[in-house]
Order: sequence, then C-alpha cells, then structure tokens
Amino acid sequence: MTQRILFVLTSHDRKGPADAADAAPSGFYLSEVTHPHRVLADAGYAVDFVSPKGGKTHVDGLDLDDPVNAAFWNDATLRGATETTLAPSQVDADAYAAIFYAGGHATMWDFPDSAELAAIAARIYERGGVVAAVCHGPAGLVNLKMSDGRYLVDGKNVSAFTNDEERTVGLYDTVPLLLADALQERGARHLPAPNFQAQVVTSERLVTGQNPASAKGVAEAMLPLLVLATAAQD
Repeated sequence: MTQRILFVLTSHDRKGPADAADAAPSGFYLSEVTHPHRVLADAGYAVDFVSPKGGKTHVDGLDLDDPVNAAFWNDATLRGATETTLAPSQVDADAYAAIFYAGGHATMWDFPDSAELAAIAARIYERGGVVAAVCHGPAGLVNLKMSDGRYLVDGKNVSAFTNDEERTVGLYDTVPLLLADALQERGARHLPAPNFQAQVVTSERLVTGQNPASAKGVAEAMLPLLVLATAAQD
C-alpha cells in the first residue's frame, strides 16, 4: 500500500492580519511545496494537501523559471489539489506516515493557532511518524503539544527563518511573532545558518529547514525516517 504524506498549506493570503487591506499578498511559498513534493513523490509517496480552513489556498513565490515549480504548477491535477485542500476535520491522522508544514509568510497568521492541525501532527508523531517543516512552516510547531502536555519542540534542535532574515526582507516589525524566538521559548534549540543558506536539522523524527533553499533538503532528510516510520506503523 502506498504510504501517504500530508502537506500543510496556509489559508491566509497576505503579509499581515486579515483586516490589513494594504498588506502585500502572500500564501504558501511555491518552491517550498514543489521541491519537497518532487523528492517524496519520486520516492513513491502519495501527497495530500490540507489547510487550516480547507479549500482554496494562495501562492507566493510564483517563479516559473524554476523547472520544478513550472512542472508542478502546469500539472492540472497537482495545481488543482492546492486549490481544493482538505479541511482538518476531513483528515484521518492514522492514514499518514508524515506531516510537512510548507512555508510562506502568510503561515505566521494562521499556523500557530490551528489546534486541529496541531492535534493531527501530534497524533502522527506519537504513532512513530515524521513531522517536518520549512522556513515559516515551523510556525505550525509553536503551539504543537504532545499528549503529555509538552511541546513537540521542547529539547529538540530546530531550524527556521531567522530574525536576521526577517530583518533583511523588511518584515521584522510586521510578523506577529519572531519564529526563532517563539520556538526557543517552547524549549527548542534554534540552530541558524548564514542568511538564506540551506540549513536542515533533524532531531529525532522532527525535520526542519531554515528557508526556501532548505526545502529539498528537508524532504531528503525525511526519507530515511519515513522508512522507519512505515515499519513502526505496520
């Protein structure tokens, strides 16, 4: 039976709160979906898409000069899957070997408070599965607690978009929280690389990446863990 992986996309559509009409548009960052998807699909895994609200999502980083992006975006089935995402209530966590939180600045406004998605991720992890996230996707880990009440990231090494990267892109004072700081407040050890350089950190069955350059590497780091996860869940 084909093992399944759940990709989480943001439902939010701007770099600011929902009532900020002048905020720049945003959504899931395309290469942070397409490059991991290519790695995992090529390895034989099936991917489903979910978002906090379900249904249509919005895209950022629409760089179709990137051949992996273009192949995904021009595939009607794949692109359509991002426009008809599952709602959390439609997801059976026990059907998935892993969950992957894709980034994009918009995630900062809806991932942290999605208790339903956090519960799905906790269930996957506690069944021996893999939790992964890249760039701003680790916003989904900020309030993710296990059944014993501990934060998933507590005591683990993580990578995520850094404070200095946030300053460099001009959104340090716009985002509702500084992701690296928030993860450290939950007990994580944040391990930064130089700005916009690839950085992938594996800690037990948690895989995190710092920025778009890290997206493919996160998926590659997931692969050996998925072999173990599949064996544990059989």
